[in-house]
Amino acid sequence: MPWVGLQTYGQPPAQGASPASERFPHDTSPIPTRHRRHFRAAPQPAPARSRIRRDHPPPASLANHGRPRPRVLDVGCGPGRAALLLAAEADAHVVAVDLHQPFLDELAGTAAEQDLSERISTVNCSMDRLPFPDHSFDIIWAEGAVYNIGFGTALQAWRRLLAPNGVLVVTEIEWSTATPAPPTKTFWAGSYPLRTTEENRAAAQSAGYRVSAHYPLPESDWWDEYYTLLSERLDTADPTRPGMAEAISTQREEIALRREYGADYRYAGYVLHPAHPVGTGSNDIPGPRPDR
Repeated sequence: MPWVGLQTYGQPPAQGASPASERFPHDTSPIPTRHRRHFRAAPQPAPARSRIRRDHPPPASLANHGRPRPRVLDVGCGPGRAALLLAAEADAHVVAVDLHQPFLDELAGTAAEQDLSERISTVNCSMDRLPFPDHSFDIIWAEGAVYNIGFGTALQAWRRLLAPNGVLVVTEIEWSTATPAPPTKTFWAGSYPLRTTEENRAAAQSAGYRVSAHYPLPESDWWDEYYTLLSERLDTADPTRPGMAEAISTQREEIALRREYGADYRYAGYVLHPAHPVGTGSNDIPGPRPDR
């Protein structure tokens, strides 16, 4: 199936869909949606964009799809580091979704340069209004993006898109201690309320998945692949540009928090399989919708 044709699904977000800056007006996850346009040269919005890819078996082996090329949905793709890697190394057909058109344009240009245009298509739409038929994808990939709609909400909304024996690979920021410092609790309470690993596992099970693997990302990834590079952009940013002063202040606050209280929270990768094959009836319609 020529998955480049999926570009025809790229209509504007459905009425009622809204960007993360409206749903989480105080979001300060790495490069918040409302600030990304100021830091296009910065890393994608997650520390350690590649750790789960380095430490896990090849993506094509994650799902028992029985096809020569897995069908992959990269949700919140940004400039497309994961999409490019999945297309090249897993020989996958990748549909890359983001709301920021300059990111999609950059990805399309890079795909052309790397002779991957036939394997990567881009769709501008909201991740909570994905316009694809049920069971369309063998792998759903979401790194550093799920905070836009919330972990539990994303897991329930995306499950219908998985083919039988499909897999969801997602990263989420979570508490790494039961007793976070008061400044950390205050910061994240106003940004994106965090949960523990146990609570995220429970949310995944409630949404109809089993947790096949959980990978905490190391501290070095926050700095080597994210904050050090971002700090360099902040040092050269023009604070007189509209919105830039707020963006700089927000990012410096987050970097300072990480430096002093980084042991309190972490990013972790989850590899999730449907608890029952999609389409069998059991768990196809999960219970009450989670709060996030």
